Amino acid sequence: MKSKAITLFTMTNILFLGELVGRCGISSLKAGLAGIKTKYSVDYTIINGEGMTNGYGIGKQHSMQLGKLGIDLTTGGEKMFYKPDFVEFMQKCSFVLRPLNYPPQCPGKGAKNVTINKSQFLIINLQGHSGMKQSIQNAFVTMESFLKKVEGDPVILVQYHAATTAEKATMLHFLDGKVAAVIGTHTKVMSADERVTDNGTAFISDNGRVGSFMSVGGFDIDTEINKYRSQIPQRSREAWDDPRIQGVVVTIDESTKKAVEIKIVDEKIDIKKPQEA
Repeated sequence: MKSKAITLFTMTNILFLGELVGRCGISSLKAGLAGIKTKYSVDYTIINGEGMTNGYGIGKQHSMQLGKLGIDLTTGGEKMFYKPDFVEFMQKCSFVLRPLNYPPQCPGKGAKNVTINKSQFLIINLQGHSGMKQSIQNAFVTMESFLKKVEGDPVILVQYHAATTAEKATMLHFLDGKVAAVIGTHTKVMSADERVTDNGTAFISDNGRVGSFMSVGGFDIDTEINKYRSQIPQRSREAWDDPRIQGVVVTIDESTKKAVEIKIVDEKIDIKKPQEA
């Protein structure tokens, strides 16, 4: 847990959950999310849901299910449009954010204004460049331009979906003091660099995953090993060993619109593997 001195003003707790991986992740949310929200006094919950449907993409029905499970907002990156039914649905979907720096022809939005505890928040989803296959707008230039157009004085939260810690750390320094949080996603491995800067920006390179921990990014170990050994393409299979809900809780001081604390969430969840899985 990394924190700055906490004042007596109203605090808001934002839960940023790691990438949701398949049915194990879904079952983990069903069994454990409510308790975690109570434990950490969570006011608003954000999840990277692009791996919800069998680990690859998110389907229309699955995206709607997340709201019923207690998720307020879902984000995604390079995998979020893998399911055809979701592409059309995204045109009118208000509870999922695609990356802000995707082309304007792409359905959906990359930012959302919300009211939490009577305070205004602006949540932004961005995708990085290192290791990504899409040709997208520069994330840094996009943010610089977008921030100039922000109306009012909201608390700004950024989820940065990028592959390398260096790129995500660079985004932190670029936005330090301008936003309340820069939370990294994509690798599905919880990093140990969580902190709040002197300028009040909470940061972590990667907030982990929701799904099997004893796995390869939520996928079956033997299948992933065989893919490397044989170099023959195989479909990854969901894993079920050691289910966990990982993420971070960022505490915002509403009087300053700055982060004062970031806490690691890493909860083991007791669920059973279905017979057919």
